[in-house]
Amino acid sequence: MRLRRRAPLPVPHPDTPWREAEFCVMDLETTGLDLRHDEIVAYGAAIVARARIPCGRTAYSLVRPTRAVSVPAMTVHGLRAADLAGAPTLDEVVDDLAGLLTGRILVAHAAWVERAFLNRALALRRRTLPRAVVDTAALLRACRLADRDPVAEPNLENAAHELGLPVHTPHQALGDAFTTAQLFLALATRLDRVPTGSNPRPLTVRQLCAISRHHRLH
Repeated sequence: MRLRRRAPLPVPHPDTPWREAEFCVMDLETTGLDLRHDEIVAYGAAIVARARIPCGRTAYSLVRPTRAVSVPAMTVHGLRAADLAGAPTLDEVVDDLAGLLTGRILVAHAAWVERAFLNRALALRRRTLPRAVVDTAALLRACRLADRDPVAEPNLENAAHELGLPVHTPHQALGDAFTTAQLFLALATRLDRVPTGSNPRPLTVRQLCAISRHHRLH
């Protein structure tokens, strides 16, 4: 029996100047960091449109997992079984996740984590993330604001503080999404100012994703 291929979600045209595109900045809280078996327990998303974070264009939800939250994960995000007991299941929120990502580029800090969990979630609808993803940890390295040969990803809160950006509710999915969105705008703006020749053109979605891909750890 032939298996149906998973269709990638649509994204902006690669040659769109990044300031004209839409991005979905997302942060996930999970039961742990086993990318194959752990599960999402909360997501937060902030939309970036035309290089701004529009008021009210955010999303947040708890998600009831089928497995227990590990102690290390609980000490980070503080979500207990009792907090998640009345939350919707992943199957109940996956269409919302797909809707947030459709027509937008995913942005996340250390995006390999979000990418793995989101792809597992989207598999419930035979969908997948496209290759175009922006990783703010990678952009920090591209801007020479983080170790270029690291053993770990740069800390989100420390990076925001270094750039004079506010930190919103650390280790809470929507707070971290807001912090990541502001960091993304600061780094993309910095990269957009780098000279690219005698006739510089605006940084495109394709270029921004390529920079991120070149400097990522995973």
